[in-house]
Amino acid sequence: MNPVSEAYRSNHLQPNYIFPLDFESVEDVVPDSHTWNSPLNMFDIDESSEHVIKSVAVPVIDLDDPNAVKLLGQACETWGVFHVMNHGVPLNLIKDIESESRRLFSLPTEQKLKAIRSTGGVSGYGLAHISKFFPKKMWSEGFGIVGSPVEHARKLWPDQEDDYFRFCDVVEEYQKEMKKLCERLMSLMLSSLGINTEDPNWTGSTGEPKDAQSLLQLNSYPVCPDPNMAMGMGPHTDSSFITVLHQNGPGLHLHSNQVGWVEVPPLQNALIVNIGDLFTILSNGRFVSRIHRAGVNRTRHRLSVAYFYGPPMDVKVSPLMKLVDPDHPPLYRSVTWNEYLAIKAKNFDKALEMVQIEDGKSIA
Repeated sequence: MNPVSEAYRSNHLQPNYIFPLDFESVEDVVPDSHTWNSPLNMFDIDESSEHVIKSVAVPVIDLDDPNAVKLLGQACETWGVFHVMNHGVPLNLIKDIESESRRLFSLPTEQKLKAIRSTGGVSGYGLAHISKFFPKKMWSEGFGIVGSPVEHARKLWPDQEDDYFRFCDVVEEYQKEMKKLCERLMSLMLSSLGINTEDPNWTGSTGEPKDAQSLLQLNSYPVCPDPNMAMGMGPHTDSSFITVLHQNGPGLHLHSNQVGWVEVPPLQNALIVNIGDLFTILSNGRFVSRIHRAGVNRTRHRLSVAYFYGPPMDVKVSPLMKLVDPDHPPLYRSVTWNEYLAIKAKNFDKALEMVQIEDGKSIA
């Protein structure tokens, strides 16, 4: 079993949050199971103030800019989210992954359910793993992919070999390009911290080099009869190092302590990069893991494709030694991605706080 799949399976065992709603059966009223009509006090955010600011723009970084390293560092420290231009991912491939996502989610519900992910699993069709932390369900459906998508694609298109081959070819090419981009971004962001390395050399307990791990998540946010009463994805932070996101329309909301919720609309030919909790740990708190969520729309079916990039599951992540000195003590204890997922599965919004070091001791 893939290490990412195994980690999610062991840390997410609740079976009641797998099956999405049959959105095609909903006409005029959001069902009570999906009605978010009360404030949610998570991450210490005042959810009673739901106004989303659209006039505040997050940074746009051109990777061909000679000042890209400096600008990336500033964006990671102040925003934790930024657009990236000249990223090297073929634009036609981005269009293809969006098209294949649309084709998948356009299948009849009974067909999609043939590829439902197993209890605690991460690959396949189903709801977001964070669903279990909220009293109401989310107005979305997802499809997770770790490694090859062939097994689930055959279930989606059992009698249409050309269809599932096309889906797999696009997904695998997209994963390859995302891996290249994430390795490039990691190198540039580490350079912004004064860490001169081309590529993190992760080694396991045996001393053998190990590859970084990743998860590709396709998300669908169907049209909603009352967007003010529903939530596409609840507020959360990502556990990864970085997440690279493509979205085909506005819906991503970022929370800033200074101004509140800020909309992050798509920018033509750009991708969105989001700092995850593990990079906050690696940077000793320099880089910000920002709370974000997804809204829904009354007339537009929104799609997003998220690529989560992180270390090997059993490799310890801790503040980089070059960032630690008597004036800057380590803020977090070392933790593997697998261990951190287990902490997040129990504590969710308090997970990063649980690995903080206070008076020489960690909370968890």
